[in-house]
Amino acid sequence: MADLYRSPDAPLTEQRLFRWHHMLFHGRRDLASVGCYRQHATPMQIVSGQIGNERVHYEAPPSARVPAEMATFLDWFARTAPSHPDALPAITRAGVAHLWFECIHPFEDGNGRIGRAIAELALAQATSTPSFTGISAVLHRQRKHYYEQLRRHSLRLDIDAWLQWFAQQALQAQAEADEWVHFLIDKAALMTRLAGQLNPRQEKVLLRLLREGPKGFAGGLSAGNYASITGGSSATVTRDLADLVSKGALRRTGERKGTRYRLVIAGVSPRQ
Repeated sequence: MADLYRSPDAPLTEQRLFRWHHMLFHGRRDLASVGCYRQHATPMQIVSGQIGNERVHYEAPPSARVPAEMATFLDWFARTAPSHPDALPAITRAGVAHLWFECIHPFEDGNGRIGRAIAELALAQATSTPSFTGISAVLHRQRKHYYEQLRRHSLRLDIDAWLQWFAQQALQAQAEADEWVHFLIDKAALMTRLAGQLNPRQEKVLLRLLREGPKGFAGGLSAGNYASITGGSSATVTRDLADLVSKGALRRTGERKGTRYRLVIAGVSPRQ
């Protein structure tokens, strides 16, 4: 991903894909082919179920056909890039590229991660700048539905439904990326404002809350959570939390055992 964002306009070539694959699996001794296309004679199948009762979801082209299939794919990816005569809309190109690559399944392992990186690359190339979209995270979070969509549309030429589904995920990823950027800006502003005003326990707890990202700490922070994180006594916890509320870092809600504390930061969801 670092290579992708450093050089979004660099062409997608066999050598670049091989470099990505080598980055993923350098040192893996259980793979026969690292940094190159798969070469085994047995069919590349996507299966589920226990041994003896497997269910074959998809069988990719045989290894001997992979170089030719990938040459066609890479040529198409280059011809449909922005500024080219056959350029496609960014999300369409990303969706087609990802599904096409997964259908070829050119590597012994890592096809999903590299295929998602190709989709990220297609989106980044649309702006000719390193742009974080985070679609890999969105697809991984919905992996059961995502795998079902891949299985369903790898068996047919009509992929309109796939493109509609993929577009929804891409737009969701962009919205979440925007949310993350604002969150990180607000996080930096909060910690800058509180610099020199926090004791080590308070700083540790705030950093723990901020690590949860824009969605915040599930259920809010309780006094018990604070004590578990810091090891502080009941009196210390009460004093620390009251001080954080007075400094505008936390907002208190609820009463007694239902009391919870939530970050006061624009980039954190009010539903946390």
